[in-house]
Amino acid sequence: VQLQASGGGLVQAGGSLRLSCAAPRSITSVFNPLTLGWYRQAPGKQRELVAAITSARSTNYADSVKGRFTISRDNSRKKVYLQMNNLKPEDTAVYYCNTDPPGQWGQGTQVTVSS
Repeated sequence: VQLQASGGGLVQAGGSLRLSCAAPRSITSVFNPLTLGWYRQAPGKQRELVAAITSARSTNYADSVKGRFTISRDNSRKKVYLQMNNLKPEDTAVYYCNTDPPGQWGQGTQVTVSS
């Protein structure tokens, strides 16, 4: 399964971005029960899970993004979102969406936060 992330860009510190992720047709029939996550990988670092949302919309966040990032999902549209507020330079990374635990990786989206 490859979910495709979009919505990245260049933003100044303190700014906001909203990332979107669309499920491919191959999983739309099983999308709703899935736990979905947003991951990121900064240069020279391992990929990390930053936020996850279950089918019941229970959420979990990495300590580094708590209070700033919000994950949500729209089961009718088969999409998952990541609202990122008060962005910091250390949030700069390629962001990916995937199931939790992750399957095959799809295309990520670059987020760059300037100081």
